[in-house]
Amino acid sequence: MKHLEFDGRYAEDILKGRKRATVRLGRRPNLREGDVVLIHAGGYALGKAVIERVESKTVGELTDEDAFLDGFSGREELIRALKEHYRHVEDDSPAHVVVFRLVEKFDGPVMSSDYAYEGNLPVEIAEKALKYLDLPEEDRKLIELFLRTGSLRKAAYRLGGLNKRYLIREALRRAYEELKKKGIMGPRL
Repeated sequence: MKHLEFDGRYAEDILKGRKRATVRLGRRPNLREGDVVLIHAGGYALGKAVIERVESKTVGELTDEDAFLDGFSGREELIRALKEHYRHVEDDSPAHVVVFRLVEKFDGPVMSSDYAYEGNLPVEIAEKALKYLDLPEEDRKLIELFLRTGSLRKAAYRLGGLNKRYLIREALRRAYEELKKKGIMGPRL
């Protein structure tokens, strides 16, 4: 299952339906209309959502409607929030508006780690990957950076911004799949 992660400050707005979209900068998210995703905020899984659409544009083309769907009062507030989350925000920066519909709310917040990597903690995967796998050089560097900094967020900032988290997550997913194939790790759910 795919995941959509948010800062913890957005949890209540997501659960109450005030935030029904997210604007992501950089590389287009690997999401399509109809995908079911787990929604995370502040390290907790809140529920499941269905992706209704993904629209690509530039920051300069973002509208008040995009901002309202994302839970903001208008375009200017959305741009200020983007500048908090991303290092470089220019009018020509690629932006992707991901509109979703929450279809299942969990009874209470569930630790995100209970869903990521089939219940295995990213730190455990990283440590075992470095110990047991012959990793491609790029994956090894990303995983070492993650362990050195202690978090995906800090490692992503060292790589150039929050939008780089996907690089570390993908390296961890590849490592986890290899660890599963070798019988070193498996699902804990």
